[in-house]
Amino acid sequence: MNKDWRRYRDWEKGEFVVVGADTAAGGIDFCTAQFISKTRLDVPLVYHSRVSATQMTPSLHTELEYIYDMTGVKPVIAPETNNGGTFEIERLATLNRQGKYIIYQQKRNVGTTESVENSIKLGWTTSSATRPTMLQMLKECIDSKLLTIYDKPTVTEMFSFIISQTSSSWKAQAESGAHDDLIMALAIAWQLYQSEAPPAIKKPRTRERAPKLKFHI
Repeated sequence: MNKDWRRYRDWEKGEFVVVGADTAAGGIDFCTAQFISKTRLDVPLVYHSRVSATQMTPSLHTELEYIYDMTGVKPVIAPETNNGGTFEIERLATLNRQGKYIIYQQKRNVGTTESVENSIKLGWTTSSATRPTMLQMLKECIDSKLLTIYDKPTVTEMFSFIISQTSSSWKAQAESGAHDDLIMALAIAWQLYQSEAPPAIKKPRTRERAPKLKFHI
């Protein structure tokens, strides 16, 4: 495994994995992906590289197929739609010819009295509406020690995450000179932990045999 990946253990049979991916357009920012095991409640794999989203996509595809081959369960991934992510989501969908993983579908009716359902839009959109909620939910997860995190760079980013005042409100973000890419990817993955369930395995239909007729002479 190359320097872009940090693996802390391998996958196990029957394990269900959800993935949040934070995209970058290049420059000083990192492309990151956090892999949460919903089965074991830990983060055994992290992708972290100063590349563009175009370079990250094939790497994620290869690992997602490997996860399915090892676990027998299709992982679910939510790449961020920001910073050119929408185009990369389409590429990922095209690469997924064997259907070994699922790309997250955004939800409708969240926060309403209506039942939540999938929309046709793929990937995760970080916006002024979703950002505070996803970060608050991740903070509650960390404070409650619900998730085992092995990755030191992720923990370091948490210590540099601050609440700063903007012209109109307060905003949680990395302090000056620090990064928040790993935090954002983990926050996306934690949202998937809340909403996604392993896909049902279709059992082969057994053909019922017609009863044999008995004749009495």
